Amino acid sequence: MKTIFLLVILVFFASFLPDTAAASEWETFEVINRLMSMPGPGAPVILDDWAIFTADSGIRRIGIAFAHENFANVYWFRQLMVPNDRINPVVLPGEKFPSAQKDSGIKFHVHRIPSHARELEYRLVIDGLWTVDPYNDFVQRDPVSGLSLSVLNLPQRQLRPNPLDGLPVGLKFTYIAPPGETVYVAGNFNSWDPFMYELREGPAGVYSLVLPLPPGTYQYLFFHRGQRHADPYNPRRVYARDGSAASEIVVP
Repeated sequence: MKTIFLLVILVFFASFLPDTAAASEWETFEVINRLMSMPGPGAPVILDDWAIFTADSGIRRIGIAFAHENFANVYWFRQLMVPNDRINPVVLPGEKFPSAQKDSGIKFHVHRIPSHARELEYRLVIDGLWTVDPYNDFVQRDPVSGLSLSVLNLPQRQLRPNPLDGLPVGLKFTYIAPPGETVYVAGNFNSWDPFMYELREGPAGVYSLVLPLPPGTYQYLFFHRGQRHADPYNPRRVYARDGSAASEIVVP
C-alpha cells in the first residue's frame, strides 16, 4: 500500500511540472511531500542530500548559481502547481472552466548538496538582475569579487556509504556499528560463506572492505553479532520465498 501511495504521489506531482521537465533524482516522496506542504516561499530548506530554494511565483524568471561551480551554471526555478480547490476552484483569466491545477505561489529549485560541503554560497538572478536571496538573512561579502553572496550553512552530514564508491578497484562494502565489533559480508560472489570476508574497522565504528568483482549483478548481506543484515544504505532489495531480504548491486 505504501508503495502504491508513493507511486500515485510521484505521478501526480510530475503532472504539475512543465512538460519539458525530465524526471530528476530529487523527485522522491520526501522532497515532493515537503514542496507540496509549503504554505509559500521562504528560507532555504535542507532535506537529506538536497537543498530546496523557493521564490514568489509572481517573479517572471528566476535562476540560481553557486560559488562551488564558480557561478558557471544557472539553474532556472520551476513553477509549482497544486490541485485546484474542489469547492471554490480558481478559474484562470480567459478560461470558462476551472483547470485541475492552480498556482501554488511558489517557484522552486532543488539542488544536490556537494559531498563534504559545509556551506552553500549562491546568488540569484531575478528578471535579469543578480541579487541575494530575499528569504535568506545570511549574507557575506566575497573578498575577491566584492559581491554580496547568500550563504546556506549546512549541518554535519551523516555518512552514507555507497558500494560503487570503490570502483574501479571493486565493490566497497561498508557497515556502521559500535567500535570493536566483528562484521562480515557474504553474497552470491562467495556462495554466501558468512566467514570468508571480514570487514576492517577504520575510522572507529566504520567497517569496510573492497572486493575486486567483475561486472555483474550481486546480492549480499552483512553478518554482525550472529544476525544477517541487508545494507541499510542500499534501497535495492531481492527477496527469498521465506520473505527474507538481501541487498542487490549492479557493477557496470
